[in-house]
Amino acid sequence: MLRWGALLFVVGAMLTGCVSDQVGTDFASVSKKVGPPRPGQARIVLLQDKRNGLSMAFCACEVQLDGAPLGKVLAGKYAYADRPAGRHEVLVTELMFPGDTKREVVMEAGRTHFYLIKSSARHDATTGGAVLGGLAGLAVVSVATAGEANPGPAELVALDEATARTKLAELQGIE
Repeated sequence: MLRWGALLFVVGAMLTGCVSDQVGTDFASVSKKVGPPRPGQARIVLLQDKRNGLSMAFCACEVQLDGAPLGKVLAGKYAYADRPAGRHEVLVTELMFPGDTKREVVMEAGRTHFYLIKSSARHDATTGGAVLGGLAGLAVVSVATAGEANPGPAELVALDEATARTKLAELQGIE
């Protein structure tokens, strides 16, 4: 038994050395390293503000672009992808949330497009229902908000480059 404990301790100590310290994952460093989009390509950056205090107005969002996963964009994180210029579909989902957010975006060649992910009104309502009423509250609010224009967990808000770069200065890329 002592051997197993020692073995687990050694393996745990070795694995903690593998954890990234997020150095160089800020957007300024990443964009310097990867450069601008290639000719005929455009870049999309999806970001979520840092959490403010005890606010529950954030989304643990899984993001897909044209069906390909970009990753989970949590509060204080961002993800980016380069794609050919043209129309693309962004899909935002959240585990156990009763709906998806879909948005078509048009990307221009050579340009970087920035979108802020904010929790939707339906997401805020269902979170409140779950906090106040547990699973029953979640179910009642989910049914009551089923007719919302955006049935998903997020709103995608287009940002101008100056605003986006200011927000991105505080954020880290997803791994």
